[in-house]
Amino acid sequence: MRIFKEEQRFNQPWIIVLLIITTVPYIIIIYKAFLKNKMSLFHCIIAIGFILLVIGFIFVIKLKTRIDEIGIHYQFYPMHLKMRTIPWKDIKYAQTRTYNALLEYGGWGLKNGGFFAKKGKAINIKGNIGIQLILIDNKKLLIGTQKKLDADNVIGRYFHKH
Repeated sequence: MRIFKEEQRFNQPWIIVLLIITTVPYIIIIYKAFLKNKMSLFHCIIAIGFILLVIGFIFVIKLKTRIDEIGIHYQFYPMHLKMRTIPWKDIKYAQTRTYNALLEYGGWGLKNGGFFAKKGKAINIKGNIGIQLILIDNKKLLIGTQKKLDADNVIGRYFHKH
């Protein structure tokens, strides 16, 4: 039995740099307000704590993918508290492909269509390779992957048996 497993997180260097560039000025403004007695120590700690909490949340997010004989399982934690399963019998088409996250889905994360509704739903963290699924009901789902060859091998093994 062959199984594909992958876990991805938002840990790209450009994200870290962007977070630093966008949050440091706010922390400086809050600190200066505290020094000028325009903000209490309590409110200063709450404000900076909130900023750090939001930043920390980004690093908690993870995409877990598993492909096995049952089907394709995915979890976008913490939005999905447990794995979601799409059984092979519900999949009409499954293949990895290259995509453009910004142009096709409006970026990375949990994308539910909106302006890009024709493309379907996308769940991705980084990169430009995804497992494209078309379900029996013609709904589309793209799950990002960094392991194209491994995903192709396991999809080829199980999808064509069903």
